[in-house]
Amino acid sequence: MKLKSLSLVALLAGSMMTVGSVSAQTAKVEFPAASPACTIKQRVGLTDIEIDYSRPGVKKRTIFGGMVPYGQVWRTGANQATKVTFSTAVKLNGANVPAGTYALFTIPGEDEWTIIINKGAAQWGAFQYNEKDDVVRFKATPMELDFPVDAFTIEFNSIRDESAVINLIWDHTVVPINVEIELASKLVPQIEAKMASDDKDKPYYQAALFYYDHKLDVQKASKWVDAAIAQREAHYIVYLKAEILARLGDKEGATTAAKRSIELATQAKDTGYVKLNEDLIASLKQ
Repeated sequence: MKLKSLSLVALLAGSMMTVGSVSAQTAKVEFPAASPACTIKQRVGLTDIEIDYSRPGVKKRTIFGGMVPYGQVWRTGANQATKVTFSTAVKLNGANVPAGTYALFTIPGEDEWTIIINKGAAQWGAFQYNEKDDVVRFKATPMELDFPVDAFTIEFNSIRDESAVINLIWDHTVVPINVEIELASKLVPQIEAKMASDDKDKPYYQAALFYYDHKLDVQKASKWVDAAIAQREAHYIVYLKAEILARLGDKEGATTAAKRSIELATQAKDTGYVKLNEDLIASLKQ
């Protein structure tokens, strides 16, 4: 009986080893991608922009005019076609692009690039590119970098309420694409309705700041910033009052507000706002 039991144990052990060997042979081995996938997201004003792309490296190759030929449609990255999504309508280098998801193709050139926003976002590379699916085409000017960038990079820069720049960067080349968002015409009616309502929770500071930054009705901005200060006399709110008074031409009032903001900023240990107010006061003396 003991010998039979041992034989059974050995048989079972052998079976488990066989199953383990088969599993080891069939298990998926995952390797790192030669051109890793990347997703970047950026909010510009009230618009969300998302870009999905892959990042090839230079790897001792000549990039533009070599691996990426001039005058041919490029996927603007590697692997899948680069995909860009806009939550609202935008302008790219002045060209109107409706909200939606698109492929971002490019045609590189030595002195000028063609940027293509195309409906064919779900494709590998640019092999099924169809010009009939172009939403817009526009030109962009490449610029030379003083230093090399090894991995192809897409980045956002110069971000403002109504604009930003998308930079396509690789090797010694950067291609900027200007993004413009229509914001004021959409937001101002909402602000006006809110401020005219009976709602006690009104965004006085934010509304005043938006009107000041966008050079809208400065008298309304002045009224709203006073209401914001009545609720809370914070140094940054008083600084906005000083800026608004300066724009209205009230140098004396602006100086008084700036000095009060310095007092509050000193208490808050915010040296940045102390400097801003000092610079504002100096400018008022000119």
